[in-house]
Amino acid sequence: MFEGGDSTFRKLNTINRRMFIISAAKAVVFTGIVARLFSLQINENKKYLTLSDKNRLREWRLPPVRGQFLDYFGNVIAGNLKVYQLHVVPEQVENFKYLMLRLKDILELDENQFSKIIKKKNSQKPWETLIISENLSWDQFSKINFYLHELVGAKPVLSVARSYPFKKNYTHVLGYVAQASENDLIKNETIKKNHVPGLRVGKIGLEKTFENDLLGTNGVQRYEVNAYGKRINQLDHKEGEKGKNIRLTLDTEVQKLSNELLAEKSGSISVMDIYTGEIIAMHSSPSFDPNLFLYGISLKDWKEIREDPLKPLINKTISGLYSPGSTIKPLVALSALENDVISPNEKVYCTGKMEMYGHTYHCWKEKGHGTMNLRNAIKQSCDIYFYETARKLGVDRLKETSLKFGLGNTVLNGILSNEKKGLVPSTEWKKENLGVGWVLGETLITGIGQGYIQTTPLQLCLMTAQLANGGFKIYPRITVDKNHESSENIKYKMAQNASKGKEKKYSGPIRKVEELLNIGSKKYLPLYRNPENVKFVLEAMFASTNEVMGTSYGSRIDDPKYRFAGKTGTAQVKKITEKARELDLHISQIPYEERDHALYIAYGPYKNPRYAVSIIVEHGGSGSKTAAPIAKKLFELIIDRHELREKITKQDLINT
Repeated sequence: MFEGGDSTFRKLNTINRRMFIISAAKAVVFTGIVARLFSLQINENKKYLTLSDKNRLREWRLPPVRGQFLDYFGNVIAGNLKVYQLHVVPEQVENFKYLMLRLKDILELDENQFSKIIKKKNSQKPWETLIISENLSWDQFSKINFYLHELVGAKPVLSVARSYPFKKNYTHVLGYVAQASENDLIKNETIKKNHVPGLRVGKIGLEKTFENDLLGTNGVQRYEVNAYGKRINQLDHKEGEKGKNIRLTLDTEVQKLSNELLAEKSGSISVMDIYTGEIIAMHSSPSFDPNLFLYGISLKDWKEIREDPLKPLINKTISGLYSPGSTIKPLVALSALENDVISPNEKVYCTGKMEMYGHTYHCWKEKGHGTMNLRNAIKQSCDIYFYETARKLGVDRLKETSLKFGLGNTVLNGILSNEKKGLVPSTEWKKENLGVGWVLGETLITGIGQGYIQTTPLQLCLMTAQLANGGFKIYPRITVDKNHESSENIKYKMAQNASKGKEKKYSGPIRKVEELLNIGSKKYLPLYRNPENVKFVLEAMFASTNEVMGTSYGSRIDDPKYRFAGKTGTAQVKKITEKARELDLHISQIPYEERDHALYIAYGPYKNPRYAVSIIVEHGGSGSKTAAPIAKKLFELIIDRHELREKITKQDLINT
């Protein structure tokens, strides 16, 4: 019995010990659970509340709304459209293959479109946003939102896209926008700061120049979503700041007419106010529709543009370099008069050619013009007269005058990055760049706008404007400046500066007071030594257009309201051989790329001039037959729109 009782006692002790251990373990576990619950609900409350909100809330950065470009009259020439897009971030998708097959079915994508998306996905990083479509139709956008509960990872986005309502008319001025590249993000902090997937930025033209002003800032939307990521409630919407609107000096109607007049041609038209320097039109032909670049240009369209022999990608107005031909003759005449190497009555006999050091230099008129004075030489564009004038003047003095009047330098001061300076040669230039000395024959051909001299059409327009305003420096611009001066104020300053120049030798007390008060303007200074020389050249240009035997007489306008004055130019692109002279082929018999360029410069109306024009038609043949008739149609529209433009200008000045 005792032994049995002892055994029972040991068993009870063992059971009690085990119960104690189990109870202690339960207490430890319970205490741990309580401690953890305390930690989760009290100590880490904010952390898990935030994680919960992250699952429940979504924040979308909206693309910035780009500023618009307006023409002088307030017409939108580069605006914005609302577009619907579909984005996917691959690393946030559990079953990418299923998602893509579902999207293919919903959006009715063909095999080519589908393979492009897959190829694009494979070329990106997993965390980079994949844009499935940049321009969904409303029906497609609605279907995506309807099925969004089963499209985990798909993100429908309301975005903005650029719109160019005038298509080809402004392409080379405005440029175009395209998707921001890695290089754009590296080089431009503003783009990087406001970047969202699919953001479009300026690639060339004014779109690129004014990128930071145009871009704007991101808006932000916050939504509550369900377990499938579908939006169920908008919680907050913060508007972004729209980009700045930029108003240009251009006139859409004149720009459109320029496009029409150069249809099927390669060339350029520039129109400028001779006082304010405002550019009224600046068109390069052929052009292309910049809207093609908005959603990625097709290979077919890109190939067509790139391989066009007329080179639509080049802005010929500021990047095309051309021999000015006879359009340089008014400047050669002015330089010779200013340097006292000839007088207006100086006569030269033209037989159609001249010999010098074993070389023959021809006039465009085979049998010659006979006896010419300076006025008739400009009027009839006699080459022999200008060979002789250039010989007396010398290329270095011609360069000095050319630089003053706008040749050999950019016109828009870097506003368009692809603007070229051109070249006005000199004896020093040739020695430094070609390593050989200047020869007299090169001076002769420079005097008729051939040889090394290269100008842009916009430079020729500026040259003409500064001649037409009486010989004063102006400051060309393509954007409207709130602090711009009226033409009347500019004329007044020019008159002040002209009279100041006349009184330069006077040293009396009144003159000294004027100098102390700094009366006159440091802007709009005269570019001449004697204003009568400028007047003489302008009158000769009038004769060239409005008198019988003038080279552009056939393009004159008899109505004084529209009457203009100008100078033709025909620039050789290939040296004419003796055989070619003997054949005397019609332009239609000459290969296109060997035909001369046709040029024309003009100002109008002749009484109280206000506008300057330069025209070039590549391989157009004769300036008188091809370029001058274009000016006739242009001036009619330009002058008809003058009063309307003046009304807008006066209103601007009142508002300022």
